[in-house]
Amino acid sequence: MNAIIADFLLYLDAEKGLSPHTIEAYLRDVKRFVGATVNIPVSVDSVIEFLVQLKDGGYAPATIARTLMSIKVFYRFLIRERVIEKNPLVGIDSPKLSFVLPSVLTEQEVTRLLDQPPEGRCGLRDHAILEILYATGIRVSELVNLSIYDVDDHFLKVKGKGGKERLVPIGGRAIAVIDHYLVSDRAQFEKEKISYLFLSKNGKKMDRIAVWQIVKKLVKRTGINKSISPHSLRHSFATHLLDHGAELRVIQEILGHSNIATTDRYTHLTHTRLQKAFYQHHPRK
Repeated sequence: MNAIIADFLLYLDAEKGLSPHTIEAYLRDVKRFVGATVNIPVSVDSVIEFLVQLKDGGYAPATIARTLMSIKVFYRFLIRERVIEKNPLVGIDSPKLSFVLPSVLTEQEVTRLLDQPPEGRCGLRDHAILEILYATGIRVSELVNLSIYDVDDHFLKVKGKGGKERLVPIGGRAIAVIDHYLVSDRAQFEKEKISYLFLSKNGKKMDRIAVWQIVKKLVKRTGINKSISPHSLRHSFATHLLDHGAELRVIQEILGHSNIATTDRYTHLTHTRLQKAFYQHHPRK
């Protein structure tokens, strides 16, 4: 890893022609990112979670925005040097700070999103993707790696960060949607002997960017005026569980967080919503 960082320094200095002050800032940001994530993440979710950690740690918005830019430059360098094959941030617009903590859907907005009728050749697949993301709160990187054998009537077997497996409960409504997809859209690929649950139009494994685009498309079709991503559905899942009285430790286990502090940020989000509701509706605020 030290060799990669050293090469990145040369890249910034010799080829980008940045000022010493800018180079120092980029290196500091990238070293913090790599140190916090142990390895170089290949998941956009990992980048988001790192930025959320900075926000929860009290870093200024300008610092977080600059850190994101440093990470994007670093990933472009890694692609150029063939250290990684795919840039997890490709296809994602340069986000505003709201990207750091994804928007949360209300329960009414989730209903609107999930109740829209499937459209097009892959409509049932796309509907099943939305249902699973909200019903279980799994990461998009975990979703694209699901096998048809990882689903039963009550649980998903999910392989999370570091290869750790966990069982995630799933409700009957989501299972019904998955079953519908399996016996229709998915059935046409049975002859290919591919075990991944969700496949592209060509019968190949789906990638994270494809799921990202599906979510964006369906949110836009619903008319919800929020910046929503697959990670937003994970946040919505956790926030709604908390709103309905679920214990934080239970949510931690379902989400696969190794540290309770990562899950604890949802309590801050819920407190903010409670405060907003109070000031909107209390007659003597």
